[in-house]
Amino acid sequence: MAAPLLTCGMLSLEDGRWAIELARGSIAARLGRAPSAGRRIGDRVPPTFREPRGAFVTLKRHPSGELRGCIGYPLPVLPLAAAIGQAAVAAATEDPRFSPVRADELDRLTLEVSVLSVPVPVRGRTPAEIVAAIRVGRDGLIVEGDGTSGLLLPQVAAEMGWSAEELLDGTCEKAGLDPGAWRRPGLLVRSFEAEIFAERTPAGAVERVGE
Repeated sequence: MAAPLLTCGMLSLEDGRWAIELARGSIAARLGRAPSAGRRIGDRVPPTFREPRGAFVTLKRHPSGELRGCIGYPLPVLPLAAAIGQAAVAAATEDPRFSPVRADELDRLTLEVSVLSVPVPVRGRTPAEIVAAIRVGRDGLIVEGDGTSGLLLPQVAAEMGWSAEELLDGTCEKAGLDPGAWRRPGLLVRSFEAEIFAERTPAGAVERVGE
């Protein structure tokens, strides 16, 4: 599966390493770990990371790959460095699905950083047209309506083996809606792409996901 194309421009693998180090360093600092555990937001910030971008940070248990936390910013409301640092800390300490990460647990977690394009409405007047407009593995989704919203990153559908329709249903469920709610008029469905970088092992080599 080819890496997604973003209108904001591609990040290099070195950018991905910097992002992961920033995420790990931000968590380590919050948990009282040694500053050598990764970059800190106060470090010199490359120009790419000064621009506003949406970003999510995902924590997984190693080697099982079990989710341990995932939080982020869907929209470019912060410079990328700040979005990654704050999302990393929130994923480790504020995800309501999990207890906060312990300092001694960080060495058993792998980190994944997803840098998002700006979400755009999915074009389609009928459910069939909406499904046809979504490409699994490339598109993440946001659904909004009935006073709630939900988001799933592009990698979720690929990891779960979902179709486009199942991704739509899953995003609705993430929002607390019925699975087929995306078929109803008035529910907004938006898609986005992401560049994804992940550690192979805790604090280990970083790779671009999708290549």
